[in-house]
Amino acid sequence: MDQETQSRFKQQLEELLAELTAEIGTNSDATAAVQVDSSIGRLSRMDAIQSQQMALGLKARQQQHILRVKSALEAIRTGNYGRCRRCKKDIALERLEVQPDAVVCVKCAS
Repeated sequence: MDQETQSRFKQQLEELLAELTAEIGTNSDATAAVQVDSSIGRLSRMDAIQSQQMALGLKARQQQHILRVKSALEAIRTGNYGRCRRCKKDIALERLEVQPDAVVCVKCAS
């Protein structure tokens, strides 16, 4: 992979990292603990707990995505970006265009 292409992916990954970090910060109210002794009804409390659990699941997925993006940025820094971690062959540019934080090629992923 040439330097210009790698630089373009680095910029995309840095933008994605900033976006994900900002999203996690804005969702902190949704993951707050549901007050048990509040005056809302039982069904409303169950709905609030379900919404909280969904927000916590989203936050966990976003944190995993952040880790993958940071790993991809580290791979760029070390010169291993775009190389499959399993078979050590190059990952297709088309795959990296769609998922710039990919660490395995399509063949190894399936």
